[in-house]
Amino acid sequence: MEILKLNPVFKDYIWGGTRLRDEFKMKTDINPVAEGWMLACHKDGMNTIDSGKYNNKTLQEVIDIEGSVKMLGKNSEKFAYFPVLIKIIDAKDNLSIQVHPDDEYARRVEHEFGKTEIWYVLDADEGAELIYGFKNKISKEEFRKAIENNTLPEVLNSVKVHKGDLFFIEAGTVHAIGKGTLIAEIQQNSNSTYRVYDYGRLGKDGKPRELHIDKAVDVTVTEPPKYGTKPQGEPEKINGGKKQLLTSCELFTVYRYDCESEIELTAGEESFNHLLIIEGNGNINGRQFKKGDSYFVPAGYGKYKIEGNAEIILTKI
Repeated sequence: MEILKLNPVFKDYIWGGTRLRDEFKMKTDINPVAEGWMLACHKDGMNTIDSGKYNNKTLQEVIDIEGSVKMLGKNSEKFAYFPVLIKIIDAKDNLSIQVHPDDEYARRVEHEFGKTEIWYVLDADEGAELIYGFKNKISKEEFRKAIENNTLPEVLNSVKVHKGDLFFIEAGTVHAIGKGTLIAEIQQNSNSTYRVYDYGRLGKDGKPRELHIDKAVDVTVTEPPKYGTKPQGEPEKINGGKKQLLTSCELFTVYRYDCESEIELTAGEESFNHLLIIEGNGNINGRQFKKGDSYFVPAGYGKYKIEGNAEIILTKI
C-alpha cells in the first residue's frame, strides 16, 4: 500500500483570510479561505487522493477498497467512525464564541460524535488573543444570563496567544479563536458546534448568524480551563532533527518533528500516520513535498524516511 497525498477541502467562512492561498500556495478560488481540511473523512468534507494508484478517489473509497483496519490500524477498532479531522485555520477576524458537545450528548441529539480538539498555534500576530473557558466558576443560570444580556465576553477567560502554544479544548469548553491567529487543529471527526456569541455579525444572507443557546447551556462546563497552554512534552534530539510531544490522549497522539537532514519514522500495525507539513520542503521516500502538503501513511507501512529541512505535525491514534 502506498503513501497517499491528500487534496485539502476548503471552507470560506466569513472570518477567514488568504494565508492558505498566499503563504501555503494551496490552490483554491474560494475567498476568504478560512479553513483547509487536511485529513477529512466526513459528510461535510472528504479528501481526494492526489496521484498514484488511487488518483482522484476519495479517502473513504480507498478505505472501503483496502479495509478499515488495514488502513487505519488496530487502534481504529475502538472507534465507530473515522477517528480524526485535521484542519489549518486562518483567522483574519474573530471566530464566534462556541462550544462542542461530548460523545453522549452529540450522539443523542446530533446523531454524530462529540468534539474534543487541540489547537497548535502556527503563527500569531502581536497581541493576538483567544478565549479559553471561564475566568471563574459560574452557574448555568449565570451563563445563560450573560448570553442574553450580551455580557458573555466579560466572564470568559481571554488568553494572549503565541506561536508554539498548545490548547487542549475538551468537549464542553467554551472557546473562540481570535483574529490574527493561524492554527493547526486536530479534533474528533465531528462538526457539531453550538454558537453562543457572534459579535453581532451578519452572515452572507445579511441576517444575524444562528445561535444555539439552549444546547450550549446544556453542554458547557462553566469553569476555568483545566489545562495549561504549552505542549505536553519538551523538544528532544533525535537522529537528523528534533521531536516534541504536543499531546497524547485516548483520542489521538500528536508530535511535532523538526527534520534538519534526514529522519526515520514508522507507521506500525496499531495506527496510520498523518503528516502535515507546516514549514519547509523535502521528500518522503523520495517523493517531493512542500509547506502545506498532507500525507496519509497507512497502518503497517513500516519505516519511511523524511529528507530535507521541514517542520511536520504527525498525528496517530
